[in-house]
Amino acid sequence: MGVTKHGKVAVLTNYREDSTSAAIGAYSRGVIVNSWLIGSTDKSEDTREFVQGIVASPEAKQVGGFSLVCGHINEPLAIVSNRSADMDQITWVATEKNQTRGLSNTSFDDRTWPKIIDGEQLMEAAIDEHVQKGDREDEDALIDRLLQVLNTDTLPRLSEENATIETYIHHLRKSIFIPLIGAANDRDRAAERTAAARVEDEMNTPANGPPDQSYTCGSYGTQKQTILLARPDGRVRYFERTLYDNDAKVVPVGQGDHSFEFNITE
Repeated sequence: MGVTKHGKVAVLTNYREDSTSAAIGAYSRGVIVNSWLIGSTDKSEDTREFVQGIVASPEAKQVGGFSLVCGHINEPLAIVSNRSADMDQITWVATEKNQTRGLSNTSFDDRTWPKIIDGEQLMEAAIDEHVQKGDREDEDALIDRLLQVLNTDTLPRLSEENATIETYIHHLRKSIFIPLIGAANDRDRAAERTAAARVEDEMNTPANGPPDQSYTCGSYGTQKQTILLARPDGRVRYFERTLYDNDAKVVPVGQGDHSFEFNITE
């Protein structure tokens, strides 16, 4: 996920495959995001043309399954997946005000995932409550409300000892927040609800490097929580909270927070 000072924004979610072998590609998905963000800074660069080029490129077919959201701040955003039934069809969101649309590790038109429906409803409620507060609640309070949405943990706890990501894979669609999976049995459950992480980050794989294997091993869960706020006047705030470090150690709440603010330049 990223946003530039020229107003380009991109969000990529890896597609939840039925097996780990299907999730591994020859190229990093991060290349797809960067190709939009670090491309031309000219706002006239057409989002539709870019996405159609991604769909037609041989590299897109060699990347593990993904859904890509991209476009310009305060303009319609395109969504495309290289695992959709109709790969050439591009979906557009943010075409009007007051739209709330959820996307997770599946195609955009898949409405069977509880976490997507829950996320849309909880986000709408959080925004409505913030608006009702008016001047009594600032931007930081809105971020706190949205973090509460991201902390929603409804993942069923399986009885199997030493459960792995493979064991849980079909349950991940049920919870917005994913607690640590693959941790030692005596790990404090309270810490799990506070934060979780995947030790390996697939985005670290070079574009021409070996296929990423981190999906199949180590600890898995929610490592970072990101909130992007954009105002009509072009002011952007990018907030990110790190919950676990790369050694799977808990980062105390607040100590892993980073916030960046800037105005979009033409």
